[in-house]
Amino acid sequence: MDEAAAEIVERFGLQPHPEGGFFREVYRSTLTLRHPSVPPGQPAERPTGTLIYYLLVDGQFSAFHRIRWSDEIWHLYAGGPLELHTLEADGRHRVRVLTTALGDGEPTALVPAACWQAARVAPGARWAFAGCSVAPGFDYADFEMPPADTLLASFPNHEDIIRALTRSPVPGD
Repeated sequence: MDEAAAEIVERFGLQPHPEGGFFREVYRSTLTLRHPSVPPGQPAERPTGTLIYYLLVDGQFSAFHRIRWSDEIWHLYAGGPLELHTLEADGRHRVRVLTTALGDGEPTALVPAACWQAARVAPGARWAFAGCSVAPGFDYADFEMPPADTLLASFPNHEDIIRALTRSPVPGD
């Protein structure tokens, strides 16, 4: 790992993330609400917002996943650029490049609720230090991270990117 990235991991107390990379939750609102999108009969109490720090180094990726009921906003703080890949409901694959070089793009991007998303450091970049805000707040009950074959059933035209940015199922899952 690059020395600067290792320093970020240590300074911010980041831990390995199930999607890939490193993270630490830094904010979880104490104000809660009944999430209006969660179907009746399912637990729906959520914090109004959450925020994590998130670090990817070259060769790592955030595997395709989605948050069923909440929007997520990515913020790039340092390093990068960072590629944010989404698979949209209409079947389109979209790539947005987050950058701190403001003349070259934007440092934030919105991923709407239920949209499949993945991220990786852009070619030539060593690492990217970002934040991810979720509103209403993140809850693992709303999180899905499928294997490639599950996504390919819905998005057969995007096999290369799906295979590149998904994880194999864990034996016994």
